[in-house]
Amino acid sequence: MNEIKNHGKKWIYWFLLGVAIITVYKLFDNFGDIMGVISKFFDILAPFLVGIFIAYLLYMPCRKIEDIYQKSKLKFISKKSRMLSILTVYIIALLLLIILINFILPVVLESVQDLINNIQNYYEIAIDKYNNLPSDHILKGEIVSDAIKNIQNIDIKQYFQLDAIMEYAISAIDAVISVFDVFVALVVSIYILAERTQILKFIKKFAEATLKEKTYKNVGKYFNNTNEIFFKFVASQLLDAVVVGVLITIAMTIMQIKYAPFLGFLIGLFNMIPYFGAIIAVVVSAIITLITGGLSQTIWMLIIVIVLQQIDANIINPKIVGQSLKISPLLVIFAVTIGRSIFWNIRNVFSSSSNCSYKNFN
Repeated sequence: MNEIKNHGKKWIYWFLLGVAIITVYKLFDNFGDIMGVISKFFDILAPFLVGIFIAYLLYMPCRKIEDIYQKSKLKFISKKSRMLSILTVYIIALLLLIILINFILPVVLESVQDLINNIQNYYEIAIDKYNNLPSDHILKGEIVSDAIKNIQNIDIKQYFQLDAIMEYAISAIDAVISVFDVFVALVVSIYILAERTQILKFIKKFAEATLKEKTYKNVGKYFNNTNEIFFKFVASQLLDAVVVGVLITIAMTIMQIKYAPFLGFLIGLFNMIPYFGAIIAVVVSAIITLITGGLSQTIWMLIIVIVLQQIDANIINPKIVGQSLKISPLLVIFAVTIGRSIFWNIRNVFSSSSNCSYKNFN
């Protein structure tokens, strides 16, 4: 009897394995059609997913404003605190969007457009300066000379036409969104924010029913803490980026550096990217300033930017992040320093290992 059962189990195992292999084969055989169905499915769900994302981004400020309204002595405001908080958050978001579109972006785009229009001239100036360098200069090496010869006859301006870039951007945006999708996303986000208590209760009941009690409590605890820390960290980093961008733009404008709004915006934006971002933005700014303003202005620009970034790294950023996350500024500086040290150690390990691999390969 046991032998029959074991024999039956083996047949069931091999049968299920065969079905699984055939299923996987058919999936790969019709991969294009399946991906097409999945793509259409996500196209249908896109407005709802965008609405959930918007609601997630606005949840924390909405909750904070609702708490303020609930403390009001006026009964109407305290009773309608949730709807008033949602209305307030969307009005603030709309005002920020209007400010960005009408005041900040035009200035930055004007700098970008002027840079694009003159990029061919700047390129020719850079080539002339390179040709005038002494023959024994470090940049007169064979590798650099060959690279410059290969790109010398390229019309760089054709790759940086603002109209073409804007057309590509508009086409990409039109491909993924429409007026109806935006409207649906906004409505979904408003409903989620308004009904978030009921939604959270349902999620909690579902988690409580499917998870063990200890697991459920741990998940709830870590989810709430992680969510709050994430929001506060992103908000503090965004505020820090705005402060750095404004300070550097003002400093560059006083120094009469060309394309100051664009360079300040670039450094502020890239300052949100840990470690690499600031370096990349400063290098790009230095190259543009060197071509448009000369070596002396570039050196002064680098000095001012480095000083401002050191002030940000050691005073402004720790103060903002520390107050936002309720962490001592000293701990923030300590964490950044340790993190940078760990990053460089990891980088050196990978560099040495890759060099060893390269030598062994050769």
